[in-house]
Amino acid sequence: MEQIWMKNGTTLSNVELLKLEKDGLDVIKDIDRYGQLGFSAITSDDIERLKWFGLYQQSPKAEGYFMMRIKLPGGVLTATQLRVITSISKAYGRGIVDITTRQAIQFHWLQVENLPAIFDRLAAVGLSTAGAAGDCPRNILGHPLAGIDADEVIDTSDLIQTVNRFFEKNPEFSNLPRKFKISISGSRYNTGHAQINDVALTPASREINGTTVIGFHIVVGGGLSRSPQLAQSIDAFILPEEVIKVLAGVATIFRDHGYREKRNHARLKFLVADWGIQKFTVELFKITGPLLTRGTDLTVGWNGGYFYGVHKQKQLGLNYIGLPVAAGRSTAEDLIELANLADRYGDGAIRTSNTQNLILANIADDKVEALLQERLLQRLNPFEKSFSAYSLACVGKEFCPFALAQTKAYIGPVSQYLDQHIVLDQPIRISLSGCPHSCAQPQIADIGLQGAGAKVDGAVVEAFELWIGGFLGLDKVLGSKLQGHIFAKDLPVVLGELLGFYAENKEIAETFTDFVKRVGLQGFQKKLDQFSFIESTPNE
Repeated sequence: MEQIWMKNGTTLSNVELLKLEKDGLDVIKDIDRYGQLGFSAITSDDIERLKWFGLYQQSPKAEGYFMMRIKLPGGVLTATQLRVITSISKAYGRGIVDITTRQAIQFHWLQVENLPAIFDRLAAVGLSTAGAAGDCPRNILGHPLAGIDADEVIDTSDLIQTVNRFFEKNPEFSNLPRKFKISISGSRYNTGHAQINDVALTPASREINGTTVIGFHIVVGGGLSRSPQLAQSIDAFILPEEVIKVLAGVATIFRDHGYREKRNHARLKFLVADWGIQKFTVELFKITGPLLTRGTDLTVGWNGGYFYGVHKQKQLGLNYIGLPVAAGRSTAEDLIELANLADRYGDGAIRTSNTQNLILANIADDKVEALLQERLLQRLNPFEKSFSAYSLACVGKEFCPFALAQTKAYIGPVSQYLDQHIVLDQPIRISLSGCPHSCAQPQIADIGLQGAGAKVDGAVVEAFELWIGGFLGLDKVLGSKLQGHIFAKDLPVVLGELLGFYAENKEIAETFTDFVKRVGLQGFQKKLDQFSFIESTPNE
C-alpha cells in the first residue's frame, strides 16, 4: 500500500530504498537461516535490517561480530532476567555487559550462529530486542523509580508497558524516517530527560469540572547529535487514557512528513524546526482531535538522573539503593552477584537508569545494613563521591564503527587524576562520546567530550571537542562548544584546569552551570588555550 510520504516525489536515501524492498521487522524470519549458514551469508541489506532487532555490526566489521541491545522499557528488570542476561554474556559475549543512556542493556562479541539460541533465551524470560534499534520507536525511557518513588506525581509503570506493547513490532510504525525516541516520566525532577527526546511526557495537573486531575504535558522535536535541539512544548494537557493516541499521532506525522532523502537530516527535530510548533500542533490535532490546553507544570527541577544512596520508598518499610556503575560497564560475574543480592534481600526487583547505573528496589528496613556490608556493594558503593560515579561514556572506538576515539578506557585515568587534584562540594557530570552521534549526551553534561580524529605528522590520533554548561533543569540550556580540540592523552590535566578554575572562583553552593552563566566562556577558553589544540579531520 502506498504511503503518504511516497507521493511527495522525494528522492530517497539508499536505506529508504532497501526498506521498501523488505521491512526491517521481516528480517527475523531469516535469523535461523543465517544462524546455520554463518556471517558470510548475510546480505548487506539485511545487515542494515538486523538493527530492527537490536543488532549492530561491531567494529572492526570484517570480523563478523555483533553488538546486541536489549530493551528494558522504563528500566524495569528482574533478578531472573538479569541471570539470563549474564548467562548469555558469559556464553557468547566474553563476559561484558553495558548499560546504556536509554536504560537498555548491550552485549558485545556475538556471532550470528548463536543468535537463534540467544533470542530463545531472552524470550523465555520476557525480554525483547525488537525495536531496540532501527527506524522505529526505540526503548521507552522512564522514571527509574516509577511505582516506588515517594515523591513521584504519577506512577507511569503500567503506562510505559502499554505504550511499549502498542509500538513493538507494529508494522504501522516500523518504517519511520529515522529512530523515534519516547520518554514518559511521572517524576518532578525531569528524570526522563524530556527535552532531548523526539517526544516526551512530563507530569502536570489541570482543573477539570472543579476537580484537579493529574496528566501530562508534551514536548516534541528534541535531540542531540550534530544539530542539537531542545524539544518544544505543545499547548496541550494529556490525560493518561489519551497517551496512546497522542504518541501515535506524533509518530504518524513523523512517518508521513519526516525527511527521507538524507539520513543526517531525517530526525523529527528537523521537521519540527522547519514547520514550527504551531503548524505541528495543528497537524497533530487533526489526528487526535481537540485536546485540553496546558495546565500546571509539576516539574520542579532536575537531578541529572542520579539516585545514589539509600532512600525510603512510598511503600512503608521498604527502601531502594542506588549503585554506581562506572561508565555503565559491568562484568557478568558482578551482575550474577547483584541478581543474587536482589533475591536475598528483596524481591528480585532491579532498575536501570539513563545515567548507566543500577538500583536495587524493595529492600526491607531490617535488611539494609546487612546488604550494605556485602562485598559487591563495597565496589558498587552507593555513597560513592568520586568523579567516576558521575561520568557517562558510550562504547566508543572499542566496539562502534562510527567512533573516532576510545571512551570508557579514559574514565578511570581522568577520574583518578581529578579525585587527587580537585575538591568540590557537589558532583560534576562528565560525559565522553566517541563521535558526533552524541550517544553519551555531551551537550547536557557539565563537561562534555566528543571524539574527533586529528592528524599529527600524518598519523591520526584521538582528540576531543569540549562542551560545557549543559543542564536540563528549569532553566534548560545545551552546553556551549569551546574552540579547538584537545589530545586524548591530555584529558586529565585539561579537565583539572577547567575544574580548578571553577573551584577557585565559584561562590558558595554555586553549581557548575550557574558558574558558566555568570563568568561566561572566556575564562574556560583561556585555560584551554594553554594546551596544544588542533583541528580535527572529517569522519570519513
